[in-house]
Amino acid sequence: MPLRDHFHSPVNDKHHWSALHGGWPMEIVRTLFDILPPPYQAGPWVYLGSSFEVSLPVAEEERGHAPTLTVEADLSDQDEYEVRIYDPNRERRLVAAVEIVSPSNKDRPDTREQFVGKVAALLRQDVCVAVVDLVSTRQANLYAELLARLGRSDPHLGEPPPPLYAVSLRARRPPKRHALLDAWFYPMAVGRPLPTPPLWLAPDLRVELPLEPSYQETCRLLHIA
Repeated sequence: MPLRDHFHSPVNDKHHWSALHGGWPMEIVRTLFDILPPPYQAGPWVYLGSSFEVSLPVAEEERGHAPTLTVEADLSDQDEYEVRIYDPNRERRLVAAVEIVSPSNKDRPDTREQFVGKVAALLRQDVCVAVVDLVSTRQANLYAELLARLGRSDPHLGEPPPPLYAVSLRARRPPKRHALLDAWFYPMAVGRPLPTPPLWLAPDLRVELPLEPSYQETCRLLHIA
């Protein structure tokens, strides 16, 4: 079955998007069990950001420790739905990551900048990053914003860039040349199968990640029609 719209009726009438996002990373890992060559290992990572307030007691002010400035600040973490791939032969070095975009990653300029900054930091560490965006309620394209941060653009994106897509990114460092960014971009649409982006484990080693089987299995387990 093809891609559903998990953020609008009829799917979200019965199933919240977070159920898919929470279950999908493990199914991707199950898919990778039969794909990754030894000794590479994959594991899921799901982190739900939260915000909270801490109030200083009045006694602190009485002792002369009152702050010189108090303002509201959004310091909450973002939701993270990931699959991480490691090389145990290199001290469990992170070599690739699959980032499943959540609404909180693209709902405001500052959260988009935070997500883009994270992807850029991983690329600087020579980690291949695959970004998968199913969020149909936000029109931003984080891949386009990453390229804009680098002063680049991709003619395959079109105008406006599609909000649903998958992209694989890796950095290369040719001798005596500036670093290069390779990208494999796949626009996605409701009603169509999901793509199979590449994941680079080393400069000369890659595997193909079929998103469709793990997505369909997650939907089956959650009874998402």
